[in-house]
Amino acid sequence: GRAMTPEETFGQLLGLGKSWRVMEARLESEASTFVLKVEETAALWPEESARAGTTVTCHDHVKPMRWRHLNVFNKECVIECALPRGRRGDNGKVYRVTPPWEGRSKHFTQEFEAFAVTLMREMPVKRAGQILGESDSRMWRMLFAHVKAAYARLSFENVVWVGADEMNRRKGHNYLTVFADLVQKRVLFATPGKGSETWEAFAAEMPRHNGHPKSITQVAIDMSAAYIKGVRDHFGNAQVVYDKFHVIQNVVEACDQIRKLESRIDAASRERLERTRWLLRKNPENWTEKEAQKWESLAKERGMSGLAYEMRLVLQGIYESKEANEARQKFQNWCAWVQVMRKETGELLEPMAQAARMVESHLEGILAHWTQGLTTAFMEGLNSLFSAVKRRARGYRTVEYMTAMLYFVAGKLSLPCY
Repeated sequence: GRAMTPEETFGQLLGLGKSWRVMEARLESEASTFVLKVEETAALWPEESARAGTTVTCHDHVKPMRWRHLNVFNKECVIECALPRGRRGDNGKVYRVTPPWEGRSKHFTQEFEAFAVTLMREMPVKRAGQILGESDSRMWRMLFAHVKAAYARLSFENVVWVGADEMNRRKGHNYLTVFADLVQKRVLFATPGKGSETWEAFAAEMPRHNGHPKSITQVAIDMSAAYIKGVRDHFGNAQVVYDKFHVIQNVVEACDQIRKLESRIDAASRERLERTRWLLRKNPENWTEKEAQKWESLAKERGMSGLAYEMRLVLQGIYESKEANEARQKFQNWCAWVQVMRKETGELLEPMAQAARMVESHLEGILAHWTQGLTTAFMEGLNSLFSAVKRRARGYRTVEYMTAMLYFVAGKLSLPCY
């Protein structure tokens, strides 16, 4: 057979099939851009007619457009084509033909988008844009288009066990509530706010993905009254589980408050607390030999912060219990111990006493940790996921950007999506 022309070779490489062909392949030297000029062939119209279910003929052509493709020999490469417009035989409607190479953005080919999406998986959008020589806004537009399409196809059909946590977009305000599937370890839904209305929004989203609020059997949440109400109102079949992570978090915060209160009292306490501050933040198994000795030598002068810290360790230890009844007894003993110490030592232990009251009033949900046999490790990992998402969306911390990035990074979407 005869040798293929470069144009035919590029046509094959692009996988254009019979309906399109490369007319010209040229290098625009001033821009060092490689241009592949494509036109439709007569074979396009039978193909369009079959797709439309009526005879489609060529109406006219739009003015030439360009789609960026993967680089050729390190030169930027574009496909250029004056797309035909088809006219439908049945109703005379005129429409722009969609070429097989076009991605979800009007500026890019599918291959280029697939490559860009892969890059964005590995680094912040801004950095990926710099590498590809594309603007932030174009990169985000592409990401939005793919995430939106892939998210719409997600199935929530087998979701039975959900965890929720809040993510703050900026220090201290602008919350998103994030719902996760704790069996399949993926983010399901994110919505602004941290009240019970977030649960209503999640319940409304479920049917759009073949899911149903009634099929949720367990929900892992922190002890916020708003979340508890949201679950009660919208997920009536769910057993509430307060996971270990959130229970301990409450006690860690109480320790912190006590440390701060105590450090305000006098210079000696303040100085002592400075010396033990790092110990109070770490778990003993992470202490160095030296730190452990320091803790021993400070035993006599540890004060309330030291006592609060021991209370935290005892509470953490309860989670090593083998079964619910043993745990119940230990939690009750712990609460009683905290309340007695609060009476004996006064005001300073109040934050810990509050935590104990919380444990007491939510005990059934806390014990579900044993009866449901669930591990909420994915919930604990969410915090580091949140910081990663914030880094990825640097400079674009609005709800839409953060949500798209959450789904992109942790939604287990199938991407790129065509």
